[in-house]
Amino acid sequence: MSLSSKYQPQNVEDKWYQYWIEHRYFSSSPNPDKESYTIVMPPPNVTGVLHMGHMLNNTIQDILIRKARMDGKEACWIPGTDHASIATEAKVVAMLKQQGIEKNQLSRDEFLTHAWDWTNKYGGIILNQLKKLGASCDWDRTSFTMDDQYYKDVIKVFVDLYRKGWIYRGVRMVNWDPQGMTALSDEEVNHREVKSKLYFVKYSIEGSDEVITIATTRPETILGDTAVCINPNDIRYTHLKGKKAIVPLINRVIPIIEDEYVSMEFGTGCLKVTPAHDLNDYELGLKHQLKSIDILNNDGSLNQHAQLYIGEDRFKARELIAEDLDRSGQLVKVEEYMNSIGFSERTNAIIEPKLSMQWFMKMEKLSKPALDHVLDGHIKLYPRKFANTYRHWMENIRDWCISRQLWWGHRIPAYYLPDGTYVVAESKDHALQLAREKDESISEHDLRQDEDVLDTWMSSWLWPISVFNGIAKPQNEEINYYYPTRDLVTAPEILFFWVARMIMAGYEYRKALPFKNVYLTGIVRDQQRRKMSKSLGNSPDPLQLMAQYGADGIRTGMLFSSPAGNDLLFDEKLCEQGRNFSNKIWNTLRLVKGWDIVPGDNSDNHQAILWFNDKCQQSIEEIEDHFSKFRISDALITIYKLVKDDFSSWYLEMIKPDYQQPIDKKTYDETIAFLEVLMKLLHPFMPFITEEIWHKLHNRSENDCIIIADWPKSLTYDPIKVKNMQQVFEVISQIRHLRTQTQTPPRECIDLFVRTNIEEHYRLYNSVIRKLANIETIQFCNPPLEVTGSKFVIGADEFLLLTPQHSNPAEEKNSLEKELEYTRGFLISVQKKLTNKRFVENAPDQVVLNEQKKKKDAEAKIRTLEASLSKL
Repeated sequence: MSLSSKYQPQNVEDKWYQYWIEHRYFSSSPNPDKESYTIVMPPPNVTGVLHMGHMLNNTIQDILIRKARMDGKEACWIPGTDHASIATEAKVVAMLKQQGIEKNQLSRDEFLTHAWDWTNKYGGIILNQLKKLGASCDWDRTSFTMDDQYYKDVIKVFVDLYRKGWIYRGVRMVNWDPQGMTALSDEEVNHREVKSKLYFVKYSIEGSDEVITIATTRPETILGDTAVCINPNDIRYTHLKGKKAIVPLINRVIPIIEDEYVSMEFGTGCLKVTPAHDLNDYELGLKHQLKSIDILNNDGSLNQHAQLYIGEDRFKARELIAEDLDRSGQLVKVEEYMNSIGFSERTNAIIEPKLSMQWFMKMEKLSKPALDHVLDGHIKLYPRKFANTYRHWMENIRDWCISRQLWWGHRIPAYYLPDGTYVVAESKDHALQLAREKDESISEHDLRQDEDVLDTWMSSWLWPISVFNGIAKPQNEEINYYYPTRDLVTAPEILFFWVARMIMAGYEYRKALPFKNVYLTGIVRDQQRRKMSKSLGNSPDPLQLMAQYGADGIRTGMLFSSPAGNDLLFDEKLCEQGRNFSNKIWNTLRLVKGWDIVPGDNSDNHQAILWFNDKCQQSIEEIEDHFSKFRISDALITIYKLVKDDFSSWYLEMIKPDYQQPIDKKTYDETIAFLEVLMKLLHPFMPFITEEIWHKLHNRSENDCIIIADWPKSLTYDPIKVKNMQQVFEVISQIRHLRTQTQTPPRECIDLFVRTNIEEHYRLYNSVIRKLANIETIQFCNPPLEVTGSKFVIGADEFLLLTPQHSNPAEEKNSLEKELEYTRGFLISVQKKLTNKRFVENAPDQVVLNEQKKKKDAEAKIRTLEASLSKL
């Protein structure tokens, strides 16, 4: 068979991906004879292009789905995209501006036409990019949160929750994004410590010459003050009770109220109260029945209620009022101050607390099962540390502001009557029926639908249900078969945004969990631990990386640096390591396929075959354990070592025929069978090269593909044999090291003396040691006194290698002393464990037995090392 000298991923990847698509290996349909295994892809924003976070997340999903497919499950991976209201509308507005069109020049329908044109043109980019990665999604099931049926599901759920009394409309303090000009939920606000200024401002007391000083970080909001508040326990201000203060510059007279909410330690102990622009002030305003004066327009500029700086941006107004306060003698001082400030997750604009008429969802009842079923373990979070974060969020949950002042999205199905009342219905026709129950004269033209759309998460929380049409048809075949899904792979930053809300929706609309396990990936960071982003210029182009290193190389490179649930410190060298691993596998194939084969069975290879079979079974057991605990990187590393070290570096060296000599057919067949097992284990991680090699190992039928091959099952094995062979490898490695140290050529045969209590162990592997270490004879006895050479110790066994040039006795003594010191330290650490009553009583029996064996082995090695040193 002719094989290229180097593995060429560009010649392989497109070929096999197209082959898998054509043979519909990614497709799934309900199969009562199979266990279902379903993953729903966290839908990337329709505005998105592939970045390193997507690469990591979707690589892990693909690994899980490919393994499930090989496990014989009905594997179904649902892809799709999210309409991303804020991000998409911003993109469309920017596009229109480039064409000289402002949004306010368009009708809603005209704007939506442009939005759909943009979505249809750019919306599928990221999904096509994922195909280059090897994502084995059922592409026929691709969903979009603005698809017709999905849209109807969202509206249906809104109406249902409204009728249950869980959705309401009211004026509340909200997080207002002046750039996006929309309300945001608390979870869409990122708080950061920012270097700010603390302004100390004088307020006059009505009817006297007295002044009080109040500290504020937002002096522009002075124009909306409706009270000053003091703590009733603060003796400094007892004399002010019942008096009034005067707002600087605009001379509004406001009451001085008392409330223990005021901190006597912060600032001057006096608080300005601006109910329209601070959440805590809003609560004080409700409690003390204060007037609210909203001084800000939706774009963050000051309105006529401010009286001053009308039309100026809020930050410009801050500068102007500071100057005017200073000129009027009312600015006492300004201090530097570190302040926690909220930023919009989408636009990065500084959030303004603002009173606004919005739609809200009550969360108390919805959230309870979502918290209970995570805490009781029905839904498992990996890593487990995120359970505490989840619990904190859920126990402090507030009503969810679900309305957004946008046009792109699911329009709120509330219809207003001429008298200002409203009805909520799934369609305008049904809304008209409800309206006529109030007033028979109402016509369709009298109804006005709410202009706002729903928060994007209000649609994506239905994702695991709606992709199977489970809202419109709750008992259809697909939802009953595929739901609940099995595993969710997502980022921890949307644990509350999305994961918690999907759990709420699952229990509300399916009376069941939406998924059994949630694997939370880490954040991809650069070597300076900065989050990768376009703005920092530290995020490589995934497509360029795949072109350079191959998709398999990138997949493995990312996982080499991705411990479960921890942040990934990305280094391109790991992608190079992944590519090199591909080349190593390819060269292994070339070596094996290059041998001539003769009939027969070489008994010298029997121990190598038996050992590698045991090692392989042990590794399969470890890999299964890693998968069960979502230690995906650990699973890959186990396979990597099995292929690179155990198979390529040891097994092949043991059975490799001499130069230009043939190999016996029995050994060759066993080796090919081992390669097949290794390719199966590697396939979920490296799908392309494994499929290519699978078809190079044998002539196969059209449907004999590794993607649907059976996953290897762990059979019984002998762990003692695996351990014994590992000790043999240590002997061989030490001999090779001493050859180098004494400048003994590798081709020169030399003798070896062994002093041991387990002679039969080394006799069993006699041919292996002789072949790999180039040993003439192995003698199991104490060497004659006149025989000298290079000594070393492995475990409790002592070895003498008859090298022509002896090792330096001083160096040998130093080496033995270092090893003795290390072993004594190791023994002390084991003894500490075994004398710890708590450890011995609580640890599993096998763990305690292992520690006792470590103690026994260390004591034996110490005795041997001490004996070797005494001879020196």
